[in-house]
Parts: sequence; structure tokens; C-alpha cells
Amino acid sequence: MNSIEWAGIDWLGRGWLLILAFTAAVLVVAALRRPCRRLFGTERAFQLWLLPPLALLASQLPHTAVAPVTVLSVVSAITSVAATLPAHATGSDGVGWRTWAMLLWLLGSMASLLSAAFAQSRYRARLRGAMDMAGGPARWPMLRAVGSDVGPALVGAWRSRIVLPADFEDRYDATEQMLIVAHEATHARRRDGCWCLLGQLAAAMFWFHPLAWWALAALRHDQELACDAAVLREHGTQRRSYANAMLKTQSAAYVLPVGCAWSPRHPITERIAMLKLQQPDHFRRRAGGVLLAFVAIGMVGAVYATTPSPQAKTGGGISGRYTLKIDVAMAGHPDSMHFIRCLKSGEYTELSGTDTSELSWQGRFAVSPVAGGQLEVSTEVDTRFDRGGGNVHTQSAKPIVRTMPGQQANIVFGQIIDGKHLENVKLENNTIKIGVTPSPGCRAADSASLRRESSQVATAGRGVSASHREYQLNTSIELTGNDGHADHVKHATLALCVNSGKTMTFKVHEWLFGVTPESEGGDRLRVDMVASDLEHRQLALVSMHGQVNGMLHADGSSADGKSRYVMDVTPLDGCPARDVDGTPQKRV
Repeated sequence: MNSIEWAGIDWLGRGWLLILAFTAAVLVVAALRRPCRRLFGTERAFQLWLLPPLALLASQLPHTAVAPVTVLSVVSAITSVAATLPAHATGSDGVGWRTWAMLLWLLGSMASLLSAAFAQSRYRARLRGAMDMAGGPARWPMLRAVGSDVGPALVGAWRSRIVLPADFEDRYDATEQMLIVAHEATHARRRDGCWCLLGQLAAAMFWFHPLAWWALAALRHDQELACDAAVLREHGTQRRSYANAMLKTQSAAYVLPVGCAWSPRHPITERIAMLKLQQPDHFRRRAGGVLLAFVAIGMVGAVYATTPSPQAKTGGGISGRYTLKIDVAMAGHPDSMHFIRCLKSGEYTELSGTDTSELSWQGRFAVSPVAGGQLEVSTEVDTRFDRGGGNVHTQSAKPIVRTMPGQQANIVFGQIIDGKHLENVKLENNTIKIGVTPSPGCRAADSASLRRESSQVATAGRGVSASHREYQLNTSIELTGNDGHADHVKHATLALCVNSGKTMTFKVHEWLFGVTPESEGGDRLRVDMVASDLEHRQLALVSMHGQVNGMLHADGSSADGKSRYVMDVTPLDGCPARDVDGTPQKRV
């Protein structure tokens, strides 16, 4: 998968949220603008158009996750099973259509922006030769166009200019001239040019959405009504002159995307009808402002609450945590190692194992959510195949697999050596198959839950021969720097399922551990634990003796004197935590 496809997946997910938020906000504005206009005035109705940009922003805000505790949980098992299962490799499907959808959207947006830029440029070309006029507002330059079909208008967003037609003094009387200049100055004071620019950008972004173009026209219409109301609030006694000025003004011959012009998109009859209505008093305007603030807060809260977090897209996850179940099969035998690891999104766990002296592996695994409700497992695996006589073969890879929550994906290393044509040479399967099954949430992280479940089967292993007896070792490890600084304290909680006499290896921070339970008859057992650093220098060697369901304890300093360790182990019969996630397995 190339980098363009990765970007497409990212932006398509965000784009879908933008579409939903935009649609919801525009529908709310469409439903409220006319009632708000009647009750609280056209100025408050125009302010409803704050809702779409606020909703778009809320849809992209990151969801705050509860800070996770610094506890790692592992469930691992070493078993000896006689059945044989085939190995299957897997990969992820291509997503080329996403790239094409992304490119189509970009082309449509660019075409919309270029069309608006061309229309703006064509309007500005009509201003060539325009002359400065005196007597206008000091903050905004006032120009007289060379033609009578250009203006009145406010042109531009930041450096706005008031443009008046060439026959301005001849067409309008003194009162009408004052009202028209006040109208355009009000547009400039209210930054309506910026609103027009924002509306054009939104229409270009959602060019495929019918509501986007309706919203742009409705925004421009509400903008003119709000400006009329603001002018009449200051010049309410000149309503008739204001209406006459509207009737004398020609519709704009050219579209002005960024700016405010008198055009057919602003129905003159409705504007004149609005002049006859009684303007809301100060109390109603204030009440409308308070109500608008509550609507905006409710809209932002609703959009934010209903926007799925990255964890929700994959079906949940407790505080962004995931359960990763790993099943390992060697040499064509059934799965002989089973790990369950609780991880934060993107956090790596390091595991390793060996079934015989010939085959071994070690790897790093991380889970993260991706688009389409899938979970992605990133891996870094090193394998070693020793066929004897110095014939050692190694394989390393960093495969990335995607699967739906609760479904298994497999990665296979090695090869099958076919000796059927050679006399006295048997078929040899030199493969290591690693099956990964990610799922949201972390029941395995709840050690109390493990204890509750294990108590139901605490005697399940009795009657099994000592050499095949399986134990679950609920293990708590605390590592502390010898300077005693609190920042150096590391904790880990694990549940390890291991057959008597077998060894499981795992890693906690910078320590590598190997644990071996050994039955001593009855409910007695010995647990040997060896710890080493990343360079395999031994740091600690501990032998703990005790009984099933009892607690075994050990503490001391590492051999290099840099750390202290505290270990508590509670052995249980059987492996009640093996299926702690409760998720049915499905091979893909």
C-alpha cells in the first residue's frame, strides 16, 4: 500500500465526519432561520450561520482518553497438543478506490475554487479606471466605477472597498446616497466579506453536496437582511427612502463571490417587505442572543458526543486499550504457545519463545485502529531455524496485517522441505506460524477478574500427571531504580499459563524473564524465574517454593546493583485465563 492510499484512508475518515457535521448543522439552520427572524430579528437569524463552522470544528476535536494506569497484563500459555492444523498466510486488501475518491474530491474542490476566483477576477476587471471618491467612511476606500452597471457593492474580504456606480449622484438623491453608503459601510464593519469568503470555501469543500450551494445562497440572503436591519436601527425614519434606493438599484451584472453586491440572489421584494416589519426591541434581541448561545453550545456538544473516537470506530476499547491474542505454532504442529496482551493503541509489546532447540522466535507487536472498523497489527519478528550441522537460517520481517476485531490473521515464516523423493528422508516442516487476533477492550487487564474466574476452576488440574500438569501463574513484578526515585518504579501484572517443566519467556520494560513451574507432588510446586538484561546478562535467579492457590514472594537487588525487584506469584491449577477475552476465533 502506497503513501497516497494511507493518506486517503486518513482523510476519508475525517471527511465523512465533516460531511455529517455539516449536514446536521445546515439542517438546524434551515429549520430555525425563519422562526428566529420573526421572533428575534434578522441579525440574530444571520448569526445562526455560526453553527456550521462550529460543528465542523467539533467533529475534528480529539476525544480525551482517561489516563491509563501503568499496569501491563499478559496471559501466556505453553501447551502440548497432538492435533495438526494447516498454516495459512494472510494479507490486507487494497484500498485503491479510496485514493480515486480522494482525487475526485480534490478535483471538484479545485474546480469550484477556480470558478469563484475567475468570477472575482472578472468583477475586479470591471473596476479598472475607477476613481477615488471623497466623503465616504474613513476606514474603507470608496471608488466610483467607470460604468453604471457596477455597484453599489463592498468588494473584498480583508482590504474591502466600497464601489459605487458611475451615475451615483444622478440616480439617487442625497438621503438615498447616505443610506447606500451606510449600507455598504455596515457590511464592511460586520466583516461580511470574510463571511462570503468562508461560505465560498465551504461550498468548494462540499461541492458535491446540494445543501452546500443552498446554504451559500441562504447565507448571502440572510446577510443582506441583517445588514438592512442594522442600517434601519440607526436610520429608522428613512424607511421609504431606503426602499426607493433598493428599487433604483440595478441587479449586479457580474457575480461577486467575495463581497456584497445587490443581485438577484437577494430578492428585492422580500427585503422591502422586511422593511415594513417592526424591529425587535432590545430585550428580544438580547434574549435571542442568549438562546443562540445555548443552541451553539448544544450543537457543538451533540456533534462532539456523537463523533466516534478512534477506539469507537473499531467497536470500542476501554480507554484506548486493546487485547491482542497471539497463537504460535512451530514445525507444522498445532498452536503450542498462546499469549494475550493488553495494550494501549500503538504501544508495542515484546514476546519470544522456543518450542525446540531448532526453532525460536522473538517479536514486537502493536495494535491500532484504522478505517472501516478494522484493527491493524504492526509486527517486527526475528526467527531462527537450526537444522543442525551448522545449517542455521534466520528470517526477519516487519509485516503489517489488518483484520476485523476478534478475527485471526496469520503470519508464516520458514519453509516445508519436501523429501518424499529421497530415500529415508522424511517431510520436514520448518515453519513458524504466528496468528494474531486483536479485539477492543482489556478484560485480561483486570487481575481481579482473573482471580474470580480462576477460583471457579481452581481444582481443574488435579488428577493430571505431574509431568503434564498446567499452572496459571498470576504474577506481579515491581522494578525500582536503586536511587529510589519514584519515576523509576515500573509495574507489570501478568497471567502466565505454563506446563510443568516448560519455560516461558517474556519482557517487562528492560528486563527479560524466563519462568518455569515444576510440580513437586500434590499441590506443592517450585517456580524458577531467571531475569536478564537485553544483552542476556543474568540479573537475578529466583526459586520460589509453595502451594497451589498460595502466594510466593521474592525480592532483592539485581546482579549489576542498578535495580531492585519485588515478585509476587500466585499459582493456580489449569489455565482459566486462556479464553479470558471470550472472543470466538475465525481464521482468515
